Amino acid sequence: MRVAVFGTKPYDRAFFSAANRDFGHELVFIENPLNPETVPLAAGAPSVCAFVNDDLSAPVLEALKAQGTRVVALRSAGYNNVDLAAADRLGLVVVRVPAYSPHGVAEHAVALLLTLVRKTHKAYARVRDGNFALDGLLGQDIHGLTVGVVGTGQIGAVFARIMSGFGCRILAHDVRENPAVAGLGATYVTLAELWAASDIVSLHCPLLPATRHLIGAGAVAAMKPGVVLINTSRGALVDAEAVIEGIKAGKIGGLGLDVYEEEAGLFFEDKSQTIIQDDVLSRLLTFPNVIITGHQAFFTREALEAIARTTLQSLRDEETGHTSPNRVKAS
Repeated sequence: MRVAVFGTKPYDRAFFSAANRDFGHELVFIENPLNPETVPLAAGAPSVCAFVNDDLSAPVLEALKAQGTRVVALRSAGYNNVDLAAADRLGLVVVRVPAYSPHGVAEHAVALLLTLVRKTHKAYARVRDGNFALDGLLGQDIHGLTVGVVGTGQIGAVFARIMSGFGCRILAHDVRENPAVAGLGATYVTLAELWAASDIVSLHCPLLPATRHLIGAGAVAAMKPGVVLINTSRGALVDAEAVIEGIKAGKIGGLGLDVYEEEAGLFFEDKSQTIIQDDVLSRLLTFPNVIITGHQAFFTREALEAIARTTLQSLRDEETGHTSPNRVKAS
């Protein structure tokens, strides 16, 4: 199958090309992101492959359909950037990668947490300058703290298990309980209870209408003073302006973000020689207790291999008349 792979980075080309030796698809790598202006680049391709910040709104899907595209393959687990109702109406098949490396994402959440709590980023820069003083580097034991895990699917379950290994008390919240998480001794509670009792809150839930700005002014006000908040899921789970107010008030003691609501056009790009026009992000970057990484939690060798193979297998399934188990429907 001919596949137009949008938003291609060097690592996408490398891992997809390697995996494709077992599948034989015709991969056309396109550096541009998918949006209304770049849709013509996919003309004649039965499939397009897109990533988290590509535009898969109804107008883009309609244009793809008119050009002969039948399958939209997401090389991600999330699909909030896809108008699934429009895809269903147009008869477009949408497939995703439901799981690739839950350990990689969960471990990155822990890395952000440890960096914030032990200030290793500050220590690294200080020692490089020959300053070995410890003033300003006072940390806190994670052992014995209460950790709130919002979303206990595969990634949330791995994160909960790691935190259990640290000797933490685990509180969990999800629409359905995960027996593996409950088996760790975690207690499932309401969000209100989780906000009020947690020293650390880590988000591992999908972006849905009900979870957009899950962390807003109300949630921040309900949290313990000095709470550490980690988000490696989707940027729009967090109302950044409400969080800024929480940081200024001392309510939020540490913030670790791998995702940001307005990250499209910024993340995955080198902006070191330009002025960032996003005032909210620029302000977040000024706080000493904020760590932001550029959507790299998924970025491990194991994850990229799994993403490539799962995507290419789904395309083979659809090409050969089989229904991929990774289809996504509006319902």
